[in-house]
Amino acid sequence: MLLAGGCADRTPGPEPGGAGKPGAAATDDWFVDGTTVSGLDFVHFNGMSGDYQLPEIMGPGVGMLDYDNDGDLDVYIVQGHGLGRDQTPDEAVFPPRTPSPPRDRLYRNDLDIGTDGARTLRFTDVTDESGIDARGYGMGVATGDFDNDGWVDLYVTNFGPNQMWRNNGDGTFTDVTARTRTGEGQWSVSASFADFDRDGWLDLYVANYVNYQLEPRTECFTSVGEPDYCGPQNFDPVPDRLFRNQGDGTFLDVTTLAQISRARGPALGVVATDINSDGWIDFYVANDGAANHAWLNQRNRTFRDVALAAGIAVNANGWPEGSMGVDAGDFDGDGDEDLAMTHLVRETNTVYVNDGSGFFEDRSAATGLGPPSLPFTGFGTGWFDFDNDGRLDLLAVNGAVKTIEALAREGDPFPLHQRNQLFHNLGDGRFEDVTDRAGKVFELSEVSRGAAFGDLDNDGDIDLVVGNNAGPARLLINNVGHRRHWIGLRLAGADARRDMLGARVAVVRADGPPLWRRVRSDGSYASANDSRVLVGLGDAPAVRGVRVVWPGGRVEEWSDVAIDAWTTLTEGTGSPSNEDGP
Repeated sequence: MLLAGGCADRTPGPEPGGAGKPGAAATDDWFVDGTTVSGLDFVHFNGMSGDYQLPEIMGPGVGMLDYDNDGDLDVYIVQGHGLGRDQTPDEAVFPPRTPSPPRDRLYRNDLDIGTDGARTLRFTDVTDESGIDARGYGMGVATGDFDNDGWVDLYVTNFGPNQMWRNNGDGTFTDVTARTRTGEGQWSVSASFADFDRDGWLDLYVANYVNYQLEPRTECFTSVGEPDYCGPQNFDPVPDRLFRNQGDGTFLDVTTLAQISRARGPALGVVATDINSDGWIDFYVANDGAANHAWLNQRNRTFRDVALAAGIAVNANGWPEGSMGVDAGDFDGDGDEDLAMTHLVRETNTVYVNDGSGFFEDRSAATGLGPPSLPFTGFGTGWFDFDNDGRLDLLAVNGAVKTIEALAREGDPFPLHQRNQLFHNLGDGRFEDVTDRAGKVFELSEVSRGAAFGDLDNDGDIDLVVGNNAGPARLLINNVGHRRHWIGLRLAGADARRDMLGARVAVVRADGPPLWRRVRSDGSYASANDSRVLVGLGDAPAVRGVRVVWPGGRVEEWSDVAIDAWTTLTEGTGSPSNEDGP
Protein backbone atom coordinates (compact mmCIF):
# COMPACT_ATOMS: atom_id res chain seq x y z
CA MET A 1 0.00 0.00 0.00
CA LEU A 2 1.29 3.44 -0.90
CA LEU A 3 0.26 5.98 1.68
CA ALA A 4 -1.02 9.36 0.65
CA GLY A 5 1.30 12.15 1.68
CA GLY A 6 1.73 15.85 1.19
CA CYS A 7 3.40 18.91 2.55
CA ALA A 8 2.06 20.10 5.87
CA ASP A 9 1.91 23.75 6.83
CA ARG A 10 5.18 24.83 8.38
CA THR A 11 6.26 27.59 10.67
CA PRO A 12 9.83 28.87 10.40
CA GLY A 13 12.41 28.20 13.05
CA PRO A 14 13.53 25.02 14.79
CA GLU A 15 11.84 25.55 18.15
CA PRO A 16 8.41 24.02 18.85
CA GLY A 17 5.71 26.65 19.11
CA GLY A 18 3.42 28.81 17.03
CA ALA A 19 0.14 27.85 15.43
CA GLY A 20 -0.98 24.25 15.32
CA LYS A 21 -1.58 21.89 12.41
CA PRO A 22 -4.11 22.77 9.70
CA GLY A 23 -7.63 22.55 11.03
CA ALA A 24 -6.56 22.33 14.66
CA ALA A 25 -7.55 24.86 17.26
CA ALA A 26 -4.89 27.51 17.77
CA THR A 27 -2.71 26.38 20.67
CA ASP A 28 0.88 26.40 21.81
CA ASP A 29 0.52 22.90 23.26
CA TRP A 30 2.90 20.45 21.67
CA PHE A 31 0.47 17.60 22.34
CA VAL A 32 -3.33 17.92 22.37
CA ASP A 33 -5.78 15.54 24.05
CA GLY A 34 -7.89 14.18 21.20
CA THR A 35 -9.53 11.35 23.13
CA THR A 36 -13.11 12.56 23.32
CA VAL A 37 -13.43 14.35 19.99
CA SER A 38 -11.98 11.38 18.09
CA GLY A 39 -14.45 8.87 19.52
CA LEU A 40 -11.80 6.77 21.26
CA ASP A 41 -14.14 5.95 24.15
CA PHE A 42 -12.30 3.04 25.76
CA VAL A 43 -12.32 2.82 29.58
CA HIS A 44 -10.24 0.18 31.32
CA PHE A 45 -11.83 -2.06 33.94
CA ASN A 46 -9.30 -3.72 36.25
CA GLY A 47 -11.76 -5.73 38.34
CA MET A 48 -10.57 -4.41 41.69
CA SER A 49 -12.00 -6.72 44.33
CA GLY A 50 -10.43 -5.17 47.43
CA ASP A 51 -8.13 -8.20 47.71
CA TYR A 52 -5.11 -6.44 46.15
CA GLN A 53 -4.64 -9.02 43.41
CA LEU A 54 -1.46 -8.16 41.47
CA PRO A 55 -2.89 -8.50 37.92
CA GLU A 56 -5.32 -5.66 38.69
CA ILE A 57 -2.61 -3.02 38.34
CA MET A 58 -0.51 -4.39 35.45
CA GLY A 59 -2.58 -3.58 32.34
CA PRO A 60 -3.56 -2.36 29.85
CA GLY A 61 -1.38 -2.34 26.76
CA VAL A 62 -2.43 -0.69 23.51
CA GLY A 63 -1.67 -1.27 19.84
CA MET A 64 -1.53 0.65 16.58
CA LEU A 65 -1.95 -1.27 13.33
CA ASP A 66 -3.46 -0.80 9.88
CA TYR A 67 -5.73 -3.85 10.02
CA ASP A 68 -7.80 -2.90 6.95
CA ASN A 69 -4.91 -1.73 4.71
CA ASP A 70 -6.50 1.63 4.01
CA GLY A 71 -3.33 3.59 4.79
CA ASP A 72 -4.10 4.84 8.29
CA LEU A 73 -3.52 3.36 11.72
CA ASP A 74 -6.27 1.73 13.73
CA VAL A 75 -6.17 1.13 17.50
CA TYR A 76 -6.53 -2.04 19.59
CA ILE A 77 -6.83 -1.88 23.39
CA VAL A 78 -6.86 -4.83 25.78
CA GLN A 79 -9.37 -5.04 28.62
CA GLY A 80 -9.50 -6.59 32.08
CA HIS A 81 -12.38 -8.23 33.92
CA GLY A 82 -13.30 -9.42 37.40
CA LEU A 83 -10.82 -11.59 39.28
CA GLY A 84 -11.75 -14.52 41.43
CA ARG A 85 -15.50 -14.34 40.90
CA ASP A 86 -18.10 -13.32 38.32
CA GLN A 87 -17.69 -9.64 39.04
CA THR A 88 -19.18 -7.17 36.57
CA PRO A 89 -18.07 -3.57 36.05
CA ASP A 90 -21.13 -2.42 37.99
CA GLU A 91 -19.78 -4.24 41.04
CA ALA A 92 -16.29 -2.74 40.80
CA VAL A 93 -14.73 -1.34 43.95
CA PHE A 94 -13.32 1.54 41.98
CA PRO A 95 -15.02 3.37 39.07
CA PRO A 96 -15.22 4.29 36.21
CA ARG A 97 -17.88 1.96 34.93
CA THR A 98 -17.49 0.25 31.56
CA PRO A 99 -19.86 -1.65 29.27
CA SER A 100 -20.54 -5.18 30.46
CA PRO A 101 -19.27 -7.73 29.72
CA PRO A 102 -15.80 -6.18 29.35
CA ARG A 103 -13.65 -7.26 26.40
CA ASP A 104 -10.86 -6.02 24.16
CA ARG A 105 -11.82 -3.34 21.64
CA LEU A 106 -10.78 -2.60 18.05
CA TYR A 107 -11.24 0.93 16.71
CA ARG A 108 -11.17 1.70 12.98
CA ASN A 109 -9.51 4.97 12.00
CA ASP A 110 -11.82 6.92 9.68
CA LEU A 111 -9.35 9.72 9.03
CA ASP A 112 -10.86 12.66 7.19
CA ILE A 113 -8.57 15.00 5.23
CA GLY A 114 -10.29 18.17 4.05
CA THR A 115 -9.55 20.14 0.91
CA ASP A 116 -7.72 22.68 3.06
CA GLY A 117 -5.43 19.98 4.47
CA ALA A 118 -7.26 19.83 7.80
CA ARG A 119 -7.05 16.35 9.31
CA THR A 120 -9.81 15.05 11.55
CA LEU A 121 -9.34 11.80 13.47
CA ARG A 122 -12.49 9.76 13.94
CA PHE A 123 -12.48 6.30 15.51
CA THR A 124 -15.30 3.79 15.09
CA ASP A 125 -15.66 0.79 17.40
CA VAL A 126 -15.69 -2.21 15.03
CA THR A 127 -15.15 -4.91 17.63
CA ASP A 128 -18.44 -6.70 16.92
CA GLU A 129 -18.06 -6.77 13.15
CA SER A 130 -14.39 -7.76 13.38
CA GLY A 131 -15.21 -11.09 15.00
CA ILE A 132 -12.71 -10.48 17.79
CA ASP A 133 -14.14 -11.81 21.02
CA ALA A 134 -11.26 -11.44 23.48
CA ARG A 135 -12.57 -11.74 27.03
CA GLY A 136 -9.45 -12.87 28.83
CA TYR A 137 -7.84 -10.75 31.53
CA GLY A 138 -5.88 -8.69 29.03
CA MET A 139 -2.33 -7.50 29.45
CA GLY A 140 -0.83 -6.62 26.08
CA VAL A 141 -0.82 -6.93 22.32
CA ALA A 142 1.74 -7.65 19.60
CA THR A 143 1.27 -7.13 15.86
CA GLY A 144 2.81 -8.79 12.84
CA ASP A 145 1.86 -10.56 9.60
CA PHE A 146 2.75 -14.12 10.64
CA ASP A 147 1.42 -15.80 7.47
CA ASN A 148 2.84 -13.35 4.90
CA ASP A 149 -0.52 -12.62 3.31
CA GLY A 150 -0.20 -8.84 3.53
CA TRP A 151 -2.64 -8.41 6.45
CA VAL A 152 -1.35 -7.71 9.93
CA ASP A 153 -2.36 -10.18 12.64
CA LEU A 154 -2.76 -9.80 16.42
CA TYR A 155 -1.34 -11.69 19.38
CA VAL A 156 -3.01 -10.87 22.70
CA THR A 157 -1.30 -11.63 26.01
CA ASN A 158 -3.34 -12.33 29.14
CA PHE A 159 -3.29 -13.31 32.75
CA GLY A 160 -4.35 -16.72 31.51
CA PRO A 161 -4.32 -18.22 27.99
CA ASN A 162 -3.10 -15.97 25.19
CA GLN A 163 -4.81 -15.67 21.81
CA MET A 164 -3.63 -15.40 18.19
CA TRP A 165 -6.05 -13.56 15.91
CA ARG A 166 -5.54 -14.04 12.17
CA ASN A 167 -6.56 -11.16 9.94
CA ASN A 168 -8.84 -12.53 7.19
CA GLY A 169 -8.34 -9.51 4.93
CA ASP A 170 -12.03 -8.63 4.86
CA GLY A 171 -12.30 -6.67 8.10
CA THR A 172 -12.67 -9.78 10.24
CA PHE A 173 -10.35 -11.91 12.38
CA THR A 174 -10.33 -15.60 13.29
CA ASP A 175 -9.02 -17.11 16.53
CA VAL A 176 -6.24 -19.42 15.33
CA THR A 177 -4.56 -19.97 18.69
CA ALA A 178 -5.01 -23.73 18.63
CA ARG A 179 -4.15 -24.05 14.94
CA THR A 180 -0.96 -22.00 15.29
CA ARG A 181 0.02 -23.69 18.59
CA THR A 182 0.73 -20.38 20.29
CA GLY A 183 -1.62 -20.71 23.25
CA GLU A 184 0.82 -19.95 26.05
CA GLY A 185 -0.99 -20.43 29.37
CA GLN A 186 1.35 -18.61 31.73
CA TRP A 187 0.90 -14.97 32.79
CA SER A 188 2.24 -13.17 29.71
CA VAL A 189 2.64 -9.41 29.44
CA SER A 190 4.68 -8.34 26.39
CA ALA A 191 5.43 -10.12 23.12
CA SER A 192 7.47 -9.46 19.99
CA PHE A 193 7.17 -10.61 16.38
CA ALA A 194 10.61 -10.88 14.74
CA ASP A 195 12.32 -13.07 12.14
CA PHE A 196 15.17 -14.31 14.32
CA ASP A 197 16.40 -17.02 11.92
CA ARG A 198 16.12 -14.91 8.71
CA ASP A 199 13.95 -17.47 6.91
CA GLY A 200 11.36 -14.90 5.81
CA TRP A 201 8.71 -15.75 8.41
CA LEU A 202 7.98 -13.83 11.61
CA ASP A 203 8.66 -15.75 14.80
CA LEU A 204 7.21 -14.87 18.21
CA TYR A 205 8.88 -14.16 21.56
CA VAL A 206 6.50 -14.14 24.56
CA ALA A 207 7.67 -12.52 27.80
CA ASN A 208 6.17 -14.24 30.85
CA TYR A 209 5.94 -12.76 34.34
CA VAL A 210 5.44 -14.85 37.50
CA ASN A 211 3.56 -17.89 38.72
CA TYR A 212 0.64 -16.09 40.35
CA GLN A 213 -2.39 -17.77 41.87
CA LEU A 214 -5.51 -15.91 42.99
CA GLU A 215 -5.93 -18.33 45.87
CA PRO A 216 -4.46 -18.71 48.39
CA ARG A 217 -3.73 -15.00 48.35
CA THR A 218 -0.35 -13.67 49.43
CA GLU A 219 -0.74 -10.69 51.74
CA CYS A 220 1.49 -7.60 51.63
CA PHE A 221 1.34 -4.26 53.44
CA THR A 222 2.34 -0.62 53.23
CA SER A 223 4.94 0.96 55.51
CA VAL A 224 2.15 1.88 57.91
CA GLY A 225 0.65 -1.59 57.98
CA GLU A 226 -2.21 -1.16 55.53
CA PRO A 227 -2.93 -3.86 52.89
CA ASP A 228 -1.11 -3.26 49.59
CA TYR A 229 -0.11 -4.97 46.36
CA CYS A 230 2.75 -7.47 46.49
CA GLY A 231 5.82 -7.27 44.27
CA PRO A 232 7.23 -9.97 41.99
CA GLN A 233 9.77 -11.07 44.61
CA ASN A 234 6.90 -12.80 46.42
CA PHE A 235 6.35 -15.22 43.52
CA ASP A 236 8.38 -17.60 41.36
CA PRO A 237 9.32 -16.40 37.87
CA VAL A 238 8.27 -18.50 34.89
CA PRO A 239 10.19 -19.08 31.64
CA ASP A 240 9.57 -17.02 28.55
CA ARG A 241 8.54 -18.74 25.34
CA LEU A 242 10.04 -18.60 21.84
CA PHE A 243 7.88 -19.85 18.97
CA ARG A 244 9.47 -20.45 15.56
CA ASN A 245 7.24 -19.89 12.56
CA GLN A 246 7.23 -23.00 10.36
CA GLY A 247 5.79 -21.20 7.33
CA ASP A 248 2.68 -23.38 7.14
CA GLY A 249 0.45 -21.47 9.53
CA THR A 250 1.84 -23.16 12.62
CA PHE A 251 4.54 -22.38 15.18
CA LEU A 252 6.93 -24.68 17.00
CA ASP A 253 7.83 -24.04 20.64
CA VAL A 254 11.63 -23.90 20.46
CA THR A 255 12.22 -22.42 23.91
CA THR A 256 14.38 -25.34 24.99
CA LEU A 257 16.03 -25.94 21.61
CA ALA A 258 16.97 -22.26 21.35
CA GLN A 259 18.30 -22.39 24.95
CA ILE A 260 16.01 -19.57 26.06
CA SER A 261 14.89 -21.85 28.90
CA ARG A 262 18.33 -21.63 30.53
CA ALA A 263 17.31 -18.49 32.39
CA ARG A 264 14.05 -17.14 33.69
CA GLY A 265 12.92 -13.89 35.23
CA PRO A 266 9.76 -11.91 35.97
CA ALA A 267 9.62 -10.47 32.45
CA LEU A 268 7.49 -7.42 31.66
CA GLY A 269 9.07 -5.99 28.51
CA VAL A 270 10.83 -7.29 25.41
CA VAL A 271 12.35 -5.68 22.34
CA ALA A 272 13.93 -7.24 19.26
CA THR A 273 17.17 -5.44 18.45
CA ASP A 274 20.68 -6.11 17.12
CA ILE A 275 22.81 -5.87 20.23
CA ASN A 276 26.20 -6.39 18.55
CA SER A 277 25.47 -5.01 15.05
CA ASP A 278 26.04 -8.33 13.29
CA GLY A 279 22.82 -8.17 11.26
CA TRP A 280 20.95 -10.82 13.28
CA ILE A 281 18.01 -10.15 15.58
CA ASP A 282 18.60 -10.50 19.31
CA PHE A 283 16.09 -10.15 22.15
CA TYR A 284 16.46 -7.91 25.18
CA VAL A 285 14.13 -8.72 28.08
CA ALA A 286 13.19 -6.35 30.92
CA ASN A 287 12.76 -8.28 34.18
CA ASP A 288 10.96 -6.81 37.18
CA GLY A 289 13.30 -6.76 40.18
CA ALA A 290 15.76 -9.26 38.70
CA ALA A 291 18.69 -9.14 36.29
CA ASN A 292 17.63 -8.47 32.70
CA HIS A 293 18.37 -10.86 29.84
CA ALA A 294 20.11 -10.14 26.55
CA TRP A 295 19.63 -13.13 24.26
CA LEU A 296 22.40 -12.93 21.64
CA ASN A 297 21.57 -14.70 18.38
CA GLN A 298 24.14 -17.43 17.62
CA ARG A 299 22.97 -17.61 13.97
CA ASN A 300 22.09 -21.29 14.34
CA ARG A 301 18.65 -20.91 15.96
CA THR A 302 20.14 -20.82 19.44
CA PHE A 303 20.75 -17.92 21.81
CA ARG A 304 23.17 -17.06 24.60
CA ASP A 305 22.44 -14.68 27.49
CA VAL A 306 25.18 -12.02 27.40
CA ALA A 307 23.47 -9.39 29.55
CA LEU A 308 25.99 -9.46 32.38
CA ALA A 309 29.05 -9.37 30.12
CA ALA A 310 27.49 -6.66 27.95
CA GLY A 311 26.74 -4.42 30.94
CA ILE A 312 22.95 -4.53 30.62
CA ALA A 313 21.90 -7.08 33.24
CA VAL A 314 22.04 -4.65 36.18
CA ASN A 315 22.67 -0.94 36.62
CA ALA A 316 26.02 0.78 37.13
CA ASN A 317 25.81 0.09 40.86
CA GLY A 318 25.39 -3.62 40.24
CA TRP A 319 21.75 -3.68 41.28
CA PRO A 320 18.85 -5.27 39.42
CA GLU A 321 15.94 -2.87 38.99
CA GLY A 322 12.18 -3.11 38.64
CA SER A 323 12.22 -3.01 34.85
CA MET A 324 8.87 -2.57 33.13
CA GLY A 325 9.13 -0.82 29.78
CA VAL A 326 11.99 -1.04 27.30
CA ASP A 327 12.90 0.36 23.90
CA ALA A 328 15.90 0.29 21.57
CA GLY A 329 16.93 3.19 19.33
CA ASP A 330 19.89 5.24 18.14
CA PHE A 331 19.43 8.37 20.29
CA ASP A 332 23.05 9.52 19.93
CA GLY A 333 23.26 9.19 16.14
CA ASP A 334 26.25 6.83 16.01
CA GLY A 335 24.47 4.07 14.09
CA ASP A 336 23.90 1.50 16.83
CA GLU A 337 20.91 0.97 19.08
CA ASP A 338 20.88 2.10 22.70
CA LEU A 339 18.44 0.92 25.37
CA ALA A 340 15.99 2.82 27.56
CA MET A 341 14.30 1.22 30.58
CA THR A 342 11.56 2.39 32.95
CA HIS A 343 11.77 1.47 36.62
CA LEU A 344 10.25 1.81 40.05
CA VAL A 345 10.10 4.92 42.19
CA ARG A 346 13.50 5.77 43.75
CA GLU A 347 15.37 3.62 41.22
CA THR A 348 15.63 6.05 38.24
CA ASN A 349 14.92 5.09 34.68
CA THR A 350 18.04 3.74 32.99
CA VAL A 351 19.79 4.40 29.68
CA TYR A 352 22.39 1.95 28.38
CA VAL A 353 24.59 3.40 25.62
CA ASN A 354 25.94 0.95 23.03
CA ASP A 355 29.58 1.25 21.93
CA GLY A 356 28.74 -0.40 18.60
CA SER A 357 30.17 -3.83 19.39
CA GLY A 358 27.58 -4.97 21.89
CA PHE A 359 29.01 -3.50 25.07
CA PHE A 360 27.01 -0.91 26.96
CA GLU A 361 27.53 1.77 29.59
CA ASP A 362 24.92 2.98 32.08
CA ARG A 363 24.66 6.73 31.42
CA SER A 364 21.42 7.40 33.21
CA ALA A 365 22.90 10.25 35.25
CA ALA A 366 25.09 11.72 32.51
CA THR A 367 22.21 11.96 30.03
CA GLY A 368 19.99 13.70 32.56
CA LEU A 369 17.31 11.03 32.18
CA GLY A 370 17.84 9.32 35.52
CA PRO A 371 17.40 11.95 38.26
CA PRO A 372 14.02 13.39 37.09
CA SER A 373 12.52 9.89 37.14
CA LEU A 374 13.29 9.19 40.82
CA PRO A 375 9.80 10.12 42.12
CA PHE A 376 8.02 8.05 39.45
CA THR A 377 7.27 4.46 38.52
CA GLY A 378 7.53 4.13 34.75
CA PHE A 379 5.86 1.67 32.41
CA GLY A 380 5.41 2.38 28.69
CA THR A 381 8.35 4.12 27.04
CA GLY A 382 9.77 4.82 23.62
CA TRP A 383 12.47 6.62 21.67
CA PHE A 384 10.70 8.94 19.20
CA ASP A 385 11.47 12.26 17.55
CA PHE A 386 8.48 14.30 18.68
CA ASP A 387 9.66 17.58 17.11
CA ASN A 388 11.26 16.10 13.94
CA ASP A 389 14.66 17.68 14.58
CA GLY A 390 16.39 14.41 13.66
CA ARG A 391 17.15 13.38 17.25
CA LEU A 392 15.25 10.73 19.21
CA ASP A 393 13.49 12.02 22.32
CA LEU A 394 12.01 9.87 25.08
CA LEU A 395 8.58 9.39 26.64
CA ALA A 396 7.91 7.62 29.94
CA VAL A 397 4.34 7.01 31.12
CA ASN A 398 4.00 6.58 34.85
CA GLY A 399 1.82 5.10 37.55
CA ALA A 400 2.76 3.56 40.89
CA VAL A 401 2.37 -0.08 41.89
CA LYS A 402 2.55 0.58 45.63
CA THR A 403 0.20 2.88 47.50
CA ILE A 404 1.30 6.54 47.44
CA GLU A 405 0.82 7.45 51.08
CA ALA A 406 0.15 11.14 50.44
CA LEU A 407 -2.73 10.25 48.12
CA ALA A 408 -4.08 7.63 50.50
CA ARG A 409 -4.16 10.15 53.35
CA GLU A 410 -6.30 12.39 51.14
CA GLY A 411 -8.81 9.57 50.68
CA ASP A 412 -7.93 8.89 47.04
CA PRO A 413 -9.74 5.66 46.01
CA PHE A 414 -6.90 4.61 43.67
CA PRO A 415 -3.72 6.18 45.13
CA LEU A 416 -1.33 5.16 42.35
CA HIS A 417 -1.66 7.97 39.81
CA GLN A 418 1.27 10.07 38.56
CA ARG A 419 2.10 12.43 35.70
CA ASN A 420 3.80 11.22 32.54
CA GLN A 421 7.16 12.63 31.40
CA LEU A 422 8.61 13.89 28.11
CA PHE A 423 12.35 14.36 27.59
CA HIS A 424 13.87 16.37 24.73
CA ASN A 425 17.17 15.28 23.16
CA LEU A 426 19.59 18.24 23.23
CA GLY A 427 21.95 16.64 20.72
CA ASP A 428 25.00 16.56 23.01
CA GLY A 429 24.26 13.33 24.84
CA ARG A 430 21.93 15.04 27.32
CA PHE A 431 18.18 15.37 27.68
CA GLU A 432 15.94 18.07 29.11
CA ASP A 433 12.71 17.35 30.99
CA VAL A 434 10.14 19.33 28.96
CA THR A 435 7.03 17.83 30.54
CA ASP A 436 5.79 21.19 31.81
CA ARG A 437 6.00 22.68 28.30
CA ALA A 438 4.39 19.80 26.41
CA GLY A 439 0.74 20.75 26.89
CA LYS A 440 -2.20 20.48 29.23
CA VAL A 441 -2.56 16.75 28.58
CA PHE A 442 0.77 16.27 30.40
CA GLU A 443 -0.74 17.88 33.50
CA LEU A 444 -3.03 14.88 33.98
CA SER A 445 -2.24 12.43 36.76
CA GLU A 446 -3.30 8.90 35.83
CA VAL A 447 -2.20 5.30 36.32
CA SER A 448 -0.57 4.87 32.92
CA ARG A 449 0.69 1.55 31.64
CA GLY A 450 0.93 0.86 27.89
CA ALA A 451 2.06 3.45 25.34
CA ALA A 452 1.94 3.09 21.56
CA PHE A 453 3.66 5.36 19.04
CA GLY A 454 2.65 6.15 15.45
CA ASP A 455 1.46 8.76 12.96
CA LEU A 456 -2.29 8.35 13.39
CA ASP A 457 -3.25 11.27 11.15
CA ASN A 458 -0.51 10.74 8.51
CA ASP A 459 0.73 14.32 8.82
CA GLY A 460 4.37 13.47 9.43
CA ASP A 461 4.76 13.35 13.19
CA ILE A 462 4.37 10.75 15.92
CA ASP A 463 1.15 10.66 17.94
CA LEU A 464 0.58 8.63 21.10
CA VAL A 465 -2.05 6.38 22.63
CA VAL A 466 -1.66 5.68 26.34
CA GLY A 467 -3.48 2.90 28.16
CA ASN A 468 -4.52 3.89 31.69
CA ASN A 469 -5.38 1.40 34.39
CA ALA A 470 -8.94 1.84 35.70
CA GLY A 471 -9.36 4.89 33.49
CA PRO A 472 -9.81 6.10 29.93
CA ALA A 473 -7.33 5.47 27.16
CA ARG A 474 -5.69 8.73 26.20
CA LEU A 475 -4.99 9.96 22.65
CA LEU A 476 -2.20 12.55 22.41
CA ILE A 477 -2.12 14.27 19.04
CA ASN A 478 1.27 15.70 18.09
CA ASN A 479 0.81 19.37 17.28
CA VAL A 480 4.42 20.33 16.56
CA GLY A 481 6.46 17.71 14.66
CA HIS A 482 4.84 18.33 11.26
CA ARG A 483 6.23 21.87 11.24
CA ARG A 484 9.62 20.50 10.24
CA HIS A 485 10.60 18.34 7.28
CA TRP A 486 10.35 14.55 7.45
CA ILE A 487 10.46 11.31 5.50
CA GLY A 488 7.89 8.57 6.07
CA LEU A 489 8.63 5.04 4.88
CA ARG A 490 6.86 1.73 4.76
CA LEU A 491 9.29 -1.14 4.09
CA ALA A 492 7.59 -3.99 2.23
CA GLY A 493 8.75 -7.46 1.24
CA ALA A 494 9.53 -8.49 -2.32
CA ASP A 495 5.91 -9.48 -2.84
CA ALA A 496 4.89 -5.95 -1.70
CA ARG A 497 2.92 -7.47 1.14
CA ARG A 498 4.45 -7.98 4.59
CA ASP A 499 5.99 -5.13 6.58
CA MET A 500 9.66 -6.08 6.91
CA LEU A 501 10.13 -5.98 10.66
CA GLY A 502 13.83 -5.87 11.47
CA ALA A 503 14.91 -3.93 8.39
CA ARG A 504 17.36 -1.10 9.07
CA VAL A 505 16.89 2.26 7.34
CA ALA A 506 19.48 5.01 6.87
CA VAL A 507 18.42 8.46 5.68
CA VAL A 508 21.55 9.95 4.10
CA ARG A 509 21.74 13.69 4.62
CA ALA A 510 23.81 16.37 2.91
CA ASP A 511 25.26 17.36 6.27
CA GLY A 512 25.89 15.07 9.20
CA PRO A 513 25.91 11.30 9.58
CA PRO A 514 23.02 9.14 8.34
CA LEU A 515 19.96 8.83 10.55
CA TRP A 516 19.41 5.16 11.34
CA ARG A 517 16.05 3.67 12.31
CA ARG A 518 14.69 0.11 12.62
CA VAL A 519 11.38 -1.22 11.32
CA ARG A 520 9.63 -2.70 14.33
CA SER A 521 6.29 -2.88 16.08
CA ASP A 522 7.49 -4.01 19.53
CA GLY A 523 8.99 -2.24 22.55
CA SER A 524 7.42 0.05 25.16
CA TYR A 525 5.31 -2.00 27.61
CA ALA A 526 2.71 -4.57 26.52
CA SER A 527 2.06 -2.49 23.39
CA ALA A 528 2.46 -2.47 19.61
CA ASN A 529 3.67 0.49 17.55
CA ASP A 530 3.36 1.80 14.00
CA SER A 531 5.61 -0.48 11.92
CA ARG A 532 6.42 2.34 9.52
CA VAL A 533 9.52 4.51 9.91
CA LEU A 534 9.25 8.27 10.30
CA VAL A 535 12.48 10.27 10.26
CA GLY A 536 12.59 13.95 11.17
CA LEU A 537 14.85 16.15 9.03
CA GLY A 538 14.67 19.45 10.89
CA ASP A 539 14.96 22.32 8.40
CA ALA A 540 16.73 20.28 5.70
CA PRO A 541 14.66 20.56 2.48
CA ALA A 542 16.19 17.47 0.83
CA VAL A 543 18.24 14.34 1.45
CA ARG A 544 20.81 12.50 -0.66
CA GLY A 545 19.00 9.20 -0.47
CA VAL A 546 17.76 6.28 1.59
CA ARG A 547 19.65 3.06 2.26
CA VAL A 548 17.90 -0.10 3.51
CA VAL A 549 19.51 -3.15 5.05
CA TRP A 550 16.87 -5.84 4.65
CA PRO A 551 16.48 -8.62 7.25
CA GLY A 552 18.05 -11.17 4.92
CA GLY A 553 21.18 -9.05 4.47
CA ARG A 554 20.49 -7.41 1.09
CA VAL A 555 21.40 -3.70 0.95
CA GLU A 556 19.65 -1.32 -1.47
CA GLU A 557 19.52 2.43 -2.07
CA TRP A 558 16.95 4.91 -3.34
CA SER A 559 17.87 8.43 -4.44
CA ASP A 560 14.45 9.80 -5.34
CA VAL A 561 12.41 9.43 -2.14
CA ALA A 562 10.11 12.39 -1.58
CA ILE A 563 10.25 14.31 1.68
CA ASP A 564 7.17 15.41 3.63
CA ALA A 565 5.30 12.37 2.31
CA TRP A 566 4.72 8.70 3.06
CA THR A 567 6.34 6.32 0.56
CA THR A 568 6.52 2.52 0.26
CA LEU A 569 9.91 0.97 -0.56
CA THR A 570 9.73 -2.63 -1.76
CA GLU A 571 12.62 -5.05 -1.47
CA GLY A 572 14.22 -5.70 -4.83
CA THR A 573 13.22 -2.39 -6.43
CA GLY A 574 16.15 -0.28 -5.23
CA SER A 575 19.71 -0.01 -6.56
CA PRO A 576 22.22 -2.49 -5.13
CA SER A 577 24.50 -0.81 -2.62
CA ASN A 578 28.14 -1.40 -1.79
CA GLU A 579 27.55 0.17 1.59
CA ASP A 580 26.76 -1.89 4.65
CA GLY A 581 25.28 -1.01 7.99
CA PRO A 582 26.47 1.75 10.31
